[in-house]
Amino acid sequence: MGVAVEFNTLTEMFARLAKKYAGTGREVYRYKLEGRYVGITYDEFYEKVELFAHGLHSLGAKRGEKIAILSENRPEWPMADIASLALSAIDVPIFPTLTAKQIEYILLNGDVTIVVVSNSFQLNKVQRIRENVKNLRYIITMNPKEDSKDKSLLDYSEVFDLGRRQRDKHRDQFEKWLHEPKPSDIATIIYTSGTTGEPKGVMLTHGNFVANIKGALDQIPITQDDSLLSFLPISHSFERMAGYYTALSAGASVSYAESIETVAQNMMEVKPTVVTTVPRLFERIYALLMKNVESGSATKQRIFHWAVGVGKEYVAAKKKGVAGPIIRTKYSLADKLVLSKIKARTGGRIRFFVSGGAALSRELGEFFESVGIMIVEGYGMTESSPVITANRADDYKFGSVGKPLKNVQVKIADDGEILTRGPHVMVGYYKNQEATNESIDKDGWLHTGDIGHFDTDGFVVITDRKKHLFVNSGGKNIAPQPIESLLQQSKFVDQILLIGDKRRFNTALIVPDFDYLKDFADQHHVKYQNEEELINDEKVNEAVRKDINELQKDLAKYEQVRRFKLLAAPFTIENGDLTPTMKVKRKVVEQKYADLINSMYN
Repeated sequence: MGVAVEFNTLTEMFARLAKKYAGTGREVYRYKLEGRYVGITYDEFYEKVELFAHGLHSLGAKRGEKIAILSENRPEWPMADIASLALSAIDVPIFPTLTAKQIEYILLNGDVTIVVVSNSFQLNKVQRIRENVKNLRYIITMNPKEDSKDKSLLDYSEVFDLGRRQRDKHRDQFEKWLHEPKPSDIATIIYTSGTTGEPKGVMLTHGNFVANIKGALDQIPITQDDSLLSFLPISHSFERMAGYYTALSAGASVSYAESIETVAQNMMEVKPTVVTTVPRLFERIYALLMKNVESGSATKQRIFHWAVGVGKEYVAAKKKGVAGPIIRTKYSLADKLVLSKIKARTGGRIRFFVSGGAALSRELGEFFESVGIMIVEGYGMTESSPVITANRADDYKFGSVGKPLKNVQVKIADDGEILTRGPHVMVGYYKNQEATNESIDKDGWLHTGDIGHFDTDGFVVITDRKKHLFVNSGGKNIAPQPIESLLQQSKFVDQILLIGDKRRFNTALIVPDFDYLKDFADQHHVKYQNEEELINDEKVNEAVRKDINELQKDLAKYEQVRRFKLLAAPFTIENGDLTPTMKVKRKVVEQKYADLINSMYN
């Protein structure tokens, strides 16, 4: 367990892994090609990175150069990343969901001179704003380019050809390059997807990542025998560290999902042992599972709930060390009838999921544990490379985000804010010393902006984002996240946003689970021609209200939702309502639906 090779920089990690697995035929990446998954061996990948690095060098890329990567997940992404780092350049990942205007800001603020894009869709965004980005010298496309007289537009095959000519003259140069970066060198500038103001460029060094990789592997036991499925954007620090660097450092192989929509299908094809994900995936799996159960016969429903109950009983007995022959026999039957069929939907080989990016509800964690699917939840932020705490497979507590990594310090400030210090903390924000000073105090503590506490067993429990806490007009402090997590257990609710800052009472914007809503409407003879009519039907709203009231009956009166509005359109990344890790941008949504919100208080 732990790293497969010793290293002090990301490029040294790659060099030593390639040497360790040279000639073995071991696959480092797998991706979908013409309807089936194919692999890339370490030898093949090493040569492509070598050629790409030489190609970039022949285009003038040098130490400190800023090279942007604008792409969905695919093997060419880490190829561009490692090749850039080998030249001691700094890469600037860009989320492929960003608009041309947002991309323009990053290219300008990040002083980017070369941008690598995946396809014509991303290329068109860059070309629309290129005139405004004077520093940009080259655009490189991963897909073959169309005929163009633009000499500054190249595709991967052309860069490989340039690199091959240079490589053939300097055979040992790439190996030397891989060992030139120092731990203190900046490896990347990651622009945070802030909900207010312009995004800030987080500067992370090789040493930041290496410390976090080694600290994370001590908590999360990924090994060279593991196979990961990657679908969260590598441009985000969580997937880049956990699903890319940490997996690579352990010698594990990584398969790329075709898209977020195909994850369920790709899990069946890849049969991964580990998947890095966000709570949204579990919420969707649970909702679909419960819908299927409720559409079955009364007998099937009873068997399902009995099996899940046995699973919970078995887990509790195992933890206490008292799982005797009776409960083991019952569990074996429950597994055969129900639980194994649920696990089979993940491909059948899952050891555990790693969840991050947002809070996982205790109830969801306990449910999946009862059916034999382990979820290891961690916590962090881009500014901390990103992992700060994590649960372990053998030391966990649902409702918490685990304990600090072994090389990470954590303390709670007087106002409840979580602070962290250690080798994982960023250098600062690019060209923004004022913001850096606001985030990192004179003693080196990074202020996370999250409110939380240590429980009696040393686990960190997060209450909410500091900026999300609000005070109602009666002076009551309210943390929206726990309330939203509670109400999201309703089978009617897909997404929810709590409103109440400086208001007399709480209200909510709710995106319903339309599949369930339509089933309800059909069963109760509700007539509608479209979703707009459906969400405005009084019988539907009364059913949602009844379900929510049952869930929130134990909340304090000032915490309860008194009114809500159902929305016809979901919160999505594409319409700007969600961050790339699928967290709701509260201020954006509140502004967007301001009139609807105000109507609930009139």
